[in-house]
Amino acid sequence: MKRGPDLQINLRPPADLPEALPVLCIRQGFLLPGMVSPFTIGRPSSLSALDAAHEGWVLVALQREPVADPAPSDLLPVALMARVVQTLGRQGNMRAVAIQGVSRVWLREVLSTEPHFVARYEHVEEVWPDTAEAEGVRRALFASVSQVIETLDADAPIRALSQRVESPSVLADLAGALVESAIEWKHEVLLTIDPLERAERVMAQLTRVHEALEAQKRIESKVRTELEGNQREVILRKQLKAIQEELGEGDESSDVEVLKQRLAELPLPEEVRSTVNREVGRLGRMQGGPERNVAIDWLQWIADLPWGKTTATDLDLELLERTLDESHFGLDDVKRQVLEHLAVRKLAGSGRADVLLLLGPPGVGKTSIATAIADATGRKLVRVALGGMRDEAELRGHRRTYVGARPGRLAEGIRRAGAADPVVLLDEVDKLGRGYQGDPGAALLEILDPEQNHAFVDHYLEVPFDLSKVLFIATANDLSTVPGPLRDRLEILEIEGYTPDDKVRIARGHVLKKLAQNAGVAESDVVLTDAALRAAVEGWTREAGVRQLQRALGKVYRAAAVKKAKGDLAEPLKVDAGELEQYLGRRKVREEVHEATDRPGVATGLAWTPMGGDVLFVEASRTPGNGRLVLTGQLGDVMKESAQAALTYVRGLGGAIGEGAGDLKDTDVHLHVPAGATPKDGPSAGVTMATALASLFTGRKVKGDVAMTGEITLRGRVLPVGGIKSKVLAAHARGLTTVIVPKGNGPDLEDVPESVRSSLRFVLAADLETVLDAALEK
Repeated sequence: MKRGPDLQINLRPPADLPEALPVLCIRQGFLLPGMVSPFTIGRPSSLSALDAAHEGWVLVALQREPVADPAPSDLLPVALMARVVQTLGRQGNMRAVAIQGVSRVWLREVLSTEPHFVARYEHVEEVWPDTAEAEGVRRALFASVSQVIETLDADAPIRALSQRVESPSVLADLAGALVESAIEWKHEVLLTIDPLERAERVMAQLTRVHEALEAQKRIESKVRTELEGNQREVILRKQLKAIQEELGEGDESSDVEVLKQRLAELPLPEEVRSTVNREVGRLGRMQGGPERNVAIDWLQWIADLPWGKTTATDLDLELLERTLDESHFGLDDVKRQVLEHLAVRKLAGSGRADVLLLLGPPGVGKTSIATAIADATGRKLVRVALGGMRDEAELRGHRRTYVGARPGRLAEGIRRAGAADPVVLLDEVDKLGRGYQGDPGAALLEILDPEQNHAFVDHYLEVPFDLSKVLFIATANDLSTVPGPLRDRLEILEIEGYTPDDKVRIARGHVLKKLAQNAGVAESDVVLTDAALRAAVEGWTREAGVRQLQRALGKVYRAAAVKKAKGDLAEPLKVDAGELEQYLGRRKVREEVHEATDRPGVATGLAWTPMGGDVLFVEASRTPGNGRLVLTGQLGDVMKESAQAALTYVRGLGGAIGEGAGDLKDTDVHLHVPAGATPKDGPSAGVTMATALASLFTGRKVKGDVAMTGEITLRGRVLPVGGIKSKVLAAHARGLTTVIVPKGNGPDLEDVPESVRSSLRFVLAADLETVLDAALEK
């Protein structure tokens, strides 16, 4: 509510007024019964209406919109019987008058519009109902008005006037005139004829005004308290400084001087030096408080960063090659590419080679390769875990305007490393998230771009820092989830996985020593035979790497640690293949390929997953129905389309493949891929689905030692697919002997280790006829 126009108790118009009166059209401002409000009149038609007023009585009509030349349709249907109580002054053609609203009237008919509006009117009868509900509304209205007046601490005349009003209808108009609200709401109050409804509408607005006033008081009180607290803190700090000076004790000024000396000795770039000097100057003018602490923290960060400090030694490629050979078995192609990459950086300078992306399933040694590179080059290793990161500020930092702001993880890692040329491992780059705070993947584009990262600006530091000497290495399990622009900046090195023989050699050469150290026993305290290691690989793990193998063998060493702690380990603990179950529990991996394909309609396929290659089964069945194709097993859209293409091809063969294969109008075909809780997608199961359907219709079983992969077309052609090495390794690990691959993937078989290739028979298929001939029993 506000101190507005004067208000008086509602009056009654005289009974001898004519049936038609001049109309004063108001385009700005408002008037309600009981109000006395000043108006400045300037339009010729309005001045004419004032001059024609009947003993000062006119009809005041409010315009819907503030148009300069209103028509009768522009006026609200409810007007006010009003009286011109005083002429306040004249200035040129303008006249200021005070008008008192008396009562509501209906505008029934506009009789003329020149030189002013003249309208016939009808009085609005307002009767306050005599009911219990009306009495409740009356009391609530009076209470609401009193409450707002008390909260507002209104002027005495308004308070006295509200106390003299007895009619709730008049009080509703009085409150509606005083309450702060939009002009549209005041129009609604004027147009509300029912006094009970009008009182409820006004009470609702009074409640909102009261809540706003209370909130305003709370905010003002809070701000006042904070200001008083800040002033008190400044005074106390000055008193504390004076006491410390009297006692001869030092304060933070000595620490600040040490910080200034460190900053002066740093080889800062010119732009950074200018910013630091400006911030030091600001610090000297600050007397205390949070802002001073923020400035000191920022200067401390600048002083702690390794400006121009490097640790990398002259790259010895032979040493790096020996280090990689000692720490990683196999992976010859990956090691060769790492050496090539670092040789380019050595000869061409920093920032000339792409960023390495080590792509492969978990446990194949991606992180340890980065560690070996750091050791061989004399660099510090900084690991930045990107998995699940959704806020780009975690990389770029938060701006200093935020409470508790800090630099990003990259700046923090470089500070910890104490060198401007560390190896930065961007771990799990394929698991970056994206949230409303920004896209961390987009922030990486600048960090990894040699054309931009020489002047990387952290949001907290707000000065450029040179990242061009940093050796970035990223890791990922799944390339498809790495954003395209980011993938374009990476040189991808694929690490497919290890064969069972490789895993046995890795366990013997690397894993067992580490397990003995972790368990606190000597390496000679446990003797694991090669047969035991192979049994552990084949019976308790199914992975591309060796992480699960390491976890399983760790149980053997922990058992030895328990015996040694009890004093029962008199001689080394020898474990052979037959004794593994007493340490590792029952066998977890069982061969199921031959059993799964012991009936027509079941085929063995090969799949690629972020965890490595895997074997999957496709089961086909037919039941009486109406020609539907039913697909189950959480198949994606691409896999569903492959199933439809496979069925169409098999049906096209008709009787040549089996009785009833072409006419399926009375038969439903059901294709299911087990492990229904695991989502599956991709085109490479097309060959397997077609083979399962052909087996179903011909009644010929699929050979139990055959696995296959490939995309098919409606014409029966077999198209190349990806992940061949991982798939072949999975088939070999499952004991399969024949692998059918697309003819276009023939060159990819060179990536498969020779020990695996020599133990498998490969069928290079260009069409489905070749596939079926090799897969189905005669």
